[in-house]
Amino acid sequence: MSPALPDGDPAPADGALPRWAGGTDAPHRAFGVYVHVPFCTVRCGYCDFNTYTATELGGGASQDSYASTALSEIALGARVLADAGLPAREVSTVFVGGGTPTVLPARDLARILDGIRDAWGLADDAEVTTEANPDSVSPEYLRTLAAAGFTRVSFGMQSAVPHVLATLERTHDPARIPDVVAWARDAGLDVSLDLIYGTPGESLDDWRTSVEAALATGVDHVSAYALVVEPGTKMAVQVRRGELTLPDEDDQAAKYELADDLLTAAGLRWYEVSNWARERADGTVAACRHNLAYWRGDDWWGVGPGAHSYVGGPLAPDDAAGTATDGVAVAGVRWWNVKHPRRYATMLGDGMSPAAGRELLDAPTAALERVMLGVRLAEGLDLAELSAAGRRAVAGQVAAGLLDGRAAIGGRALLTRRGRLLADAVVRDLTD
Repeated sequence: MSPALPDGDPAPADGALPRWAGGTDAPHRAFGVYVHVPFCTVRCGYCDFNTYTATELGGGASQDSYASTALSEIALGARVLADAGLPAREVSTVFVGGGTPTVLPARDLARILDGIRDAWGLADDAEVTTEANPDSVSPEYLRTLAAAGFTRVSFGMQSAVPHVLATLERTHDPARIPDVVAWARDAGLDVSLDLIYGTPGESLDDWRTSVEAALATGVDHVSAYALVVEPGTKMAVQVRRGELTLPDEDDQAAKYELADDLLTAAGLRWYEVSNWARERADGTVAACRHNLAYWRGDDWWGVGPGAHSYVGGPLAPDDAAGTATDGVAVAGVRWWNVKHPRRYATMLGDGMSPAAGRELLDAPTAALERVMLGVRLAEGLDLAELSAAGRRAVAGQVAAGLLDGRAAIGGRALLTRRGRLLADAVVRDLTD
């Protein structure tokens, strides 16, 4: 069961946004595109993403027609942003996620990227990523993606230990990981590996095996996420019945610290709480630029069922767009699409926006979200972005060993490693 959509105001049937009111900020914010591919061959027991197996769908929601449906939304998006008066910007990052995007033919992903290029333009140095399962690609598939303009692939490795993969209901052979990494690199693609720690039954040695196996491939980017068992998933039922036992917080902390030790020793440094990247020879870091754009508050259009989008202000009220701000400019607009692929396809086929709802953000809300996201980054957050109460809380966070004292003196809130383990608590204290 995928999570429910947020509460919000109704979205206009044509997808219209409040008019952009001018200023100088938007041209300097990056603009990215996220494409959600809602298909998987098998639904994993821990997953609560908006995904479906092929046997659950049909008609207009079929995998065969999905690229054409996504192209319809891309064309809609180009019209909506232009009508809102937003300055034209080339796309700097594209991220195709899911689901398993690579269950689609490579030519379909190439068509979608071509549609993005035609609608908005693609920057010369654009980062174009797709997620992939290790058992869903071949050397030819990856070469086709690279030829189409993809620059990066993120493989869902999750673990190198068979019994852990079995608990997660992942179907790939861990021995295949070095092969797919080599294939991607031979195609000229950058490679990231995603890991999950805290699976029921996973020991600390199991986790060490997984991190070391990822590093043995020589990749320049690793993401490591703590398993969160969401209500409504198969795994949540197994935990409730006592069939699986979740690890405690100390176990999770030990695994995070072990990953940080191993990755740092191998030359990868953290740039966000759950992400590590290697510094390249030219001094740049192999970070995921698309995700950095989220954390830094840039703009993006989300394509696909359940996808979310965001455009920052200054935006002006516009009765035709259905705003309810009583003449007060809003600092940003967030909206989200209907979840079910069939409904999504039907709405676009009828010439309507697939948006299910939206939220107009006022300045205090936008500032709060900036703190919540920005404090997770290794670059830290300018203390000037905190409220007066938040700035007063910094000294206590430094004394508790959660924020770096030297960085605080220099005017930035920067998490220590202990602070990374308790990032949510730090954010609460800084935003109360």
